[in-house]
Amino acid sequence: MHRTHTCGELRLSDLGKTVTLSGWVQKSRDLGGMTFIDVRDRYGVTQLAFNVDDDQTLRAKALDLGREYVIKVTGTVIERSSKNNKIATGEIEIKVSELDILNASALPPFTIEDETDGGDDIRMKFRYLDLRRNPVRENLILRHKMSQEIRRYLDGENFLEVETPVLIKSTPEGARDFVVPSRMNPGEFYALPQSPQTFKQLLMVSGFDRYFQIVKCFRDEDLRADRQPEFTQIDCEMAFVEQEDILNMFEGLTKHLFKTVKGVDLGEVPRMTYDDAMRLYGSDKPDTRFGMQFVELNDVAKGHDFPVFEQAELVIGINAKNCASYTRKQLDALTDFVKRPQIGATGIVYARHNEDGSIKSSVDKFYDATTLDAWSKAFHSEPGDLLLIMAGPTDKVRKQLNELRLEVAGQLGLRDKNTFSPLWVIDFPLLEWDEESARYHAMHHPFTSPKPEDIHLLESNPGDVRANAYDLVINGVEVGGGSIRIHDRDLQSNMFKHLGFSPEEAQKQFGFLMEAFTYGAPPHGGLAFGLDRLVSIFAGLDSIRDVIAFPKNNSGRDVMIDAPSSIAPAQLKELTLEVKA
Repeated sequence: MHRTHTCGELRLSDLGKTVTLSGWVQKSRDLGGMTFIDVRDRYGVTQLAFNVDDDQTLRAKALDLGREYVIKVTGTVIERSSKNNKIATGEIEIKVSELDILNASALPPFTIEDETDGGDDIRMKFRYLDLRRNPVRENLILRHKMSQEIRRYLDGENFLEVETPVLIKSTPEGARDFVVPSRMNPGEFYALPQSPQTFKQLLMVSGFDRYFQIVKCFRDEDLRADRQPEFTQIDCEMAFVEQEDILNMFEGLTKHLFKTVKGVDLGEVPRMTYDDAMRLYGSDKPDTRFGMQFVELNDVAKGHDFPVFEQAELVIGINAKNCASYTRKQLDALTDFVKRPQIGATGIVYARHNEDGSIKSSVDKFYDATTLDAWSKAFHSEPGDLLLIMAGPTDKVRKQLNELRLEVAGQLGLRDKNTFSPLWVIDFPLLEWDEESARYHAMHHPFTSPKPEDIHLLESNPGDVRANAYDLVINGVEVGGGSIRIHDRDLQSNMFKHLGFSPEEAQKQFGFLMEAFTYGAPPHGGLAFGLDRLVSIFAGLDSIRDVIAFPKNNSGRDVMIDAPSSIAPAQLKELTLEVKA
C-alpha cells in the first residue's frame, strides 16, 4: 500500500501506530541533531522526524529531498515536543523508519504555499501546481460540495437531471457562438450552446415537467472577472408553473445552499422591480449590502443658472454618511475616478454638511444657504455627511453614479464579503432598442413571455412591454436569471416579428420549436444560476477564475496547454476550410 492514512488524518489518539503516508514535500528543516520534513497531500500536512542517532543513511536520504518530491514513508506516530496549533496534525509527528522517493521534482517556479510568490500569469501556466495550494484546492472542494447539495435539493423536489446536446445549431440572437465545422457535412457548422434553452423547453413539451442540468455553456464574448468563454450553469425548467412558483422554488434552493454550505440563514429575499432598481441604484443588479440610494434633485437644483445642472436631463446624488471630512485630495481622486473613459462622466459636485449644521458646496456662488438646506432635506443628511452629485442624460448619469456609489462604499468598507444581501429583480423590459441595427432586441432571449397585461402594447408601444422575467442578485452580482416562456405558437411568431425576423427566417432558425408548440406545449418557465459566480460569492472572491480548475486568461487563452492553436493544413482540408498560403 502507498498509504495507510492521509496526511491530514493522524491525531494523538493514533500514538504508537505504525503508519504509511505518501505525498509531496512541502518543506524541510535541518536543525543539526534533527531533520524535519513536512509532507502534504490533499487532506493536510504531517511532520516527519529523522533523528541523527538513528539510521544515518535514512537521514542523508531525507536531507537530499527537494520541494515537491513525491515520497512514501513508514514510521511510528509520536507526540510532538513543539506543537503547532495551526494545523490539524500539529500535536503529532512520524518517526520515520523507511523512506522511498516515488518521484523527484524540478524546483517549482513559485512557492506552493497559501501565500505564494507567483503572479497570475505564471500560476496560470503551471495551473497543476497552483491547484496544490490550499486556497485553490479549497475553492474546488467548495464547488464540489455546492454541486452535491444542488443535486440533493433538486432531486428532493422531483427534478430529473437530463443531458442535452453540446453540438447544436447557431442562432443569431444573444452573444457570439463558438462554431464547429462538420467534416461529414461540408460547409456546414455546429455551434456550442450558449445555454440549453430550446432543449429544456422541448423537454417540457415532452412531459418532463421538472428538469435540471449542471451544464457547460459557451459564449464567444469579451472577458472580465465574472466571465469565461466556457462556464457552468445550474439549468432548470418547470412546467405548469407561474412566476411565483419559480421564485419560491429557487429561493428555496438558494437558502438551502447558504444554510448547508455556509451555515447562513438568508431570511426572506426581497423583490424589486427593474424600474426601481435603475431609479434607486442605477443598476439592474444593485448591491444592497448598504444604503446610499439615489436622490433625484431636479426640483431643488435647477433654476439657479448653474449651467451643468440646467442643461442636464437629470440631477442626481448620493449621501456618503460621515464623509464630510474627506480631503480635497480624496474628492479629486473621486472626480478622476468618474472621469475615466470606462465611466465617462465630466465631474462631481459635492456639498459638506458641517458639524455646525451649515452646508458648504463646491458651487456656492450659484446656490444660497436656503437652497442648500433644501438639498440637505432631500438627502436626509446629518452633520458629518458628504453629498455627491452628478448630472447628465438620465440613463447615462444613473450608470455613472452607480460606479461612484460602489467606489465610495468600497472605500468605506461597506462591501463586506461575509455579508450576503440577495434580492429578486423583476419586471424587466421585454425588448430594448438598438440604434445600430435600428430594431428591437430581446433583453433576455426571444422565448421570454411578456406579462399578459402588457401583450396589447406589442403593436403600439413595444418598448413599454414588461417581461415575465426575473434575476437573482446577491451583493451586486447577478447569480441567476430566467423567465416564464412563451408556449403559444402565435405569440411566439409575433415575438419573432417584433425582433425583426421574417417568417422564413423564423422558420429556418426555430421551426422545430414552433412545430413542437402545435403538439400541446404546457405553460412553463425556468431559471439558470451561474455556478461559477455562485461559488465565487461563497468563497469571497471577486473573480470566478479561482473556482474553475483550468480557467482561461483575460484573452480567452489556456496558457498551460497553449490553446487556441493553429491546426494542420490536412485537417483544414478535411473540413473543407480554406488553407492559408
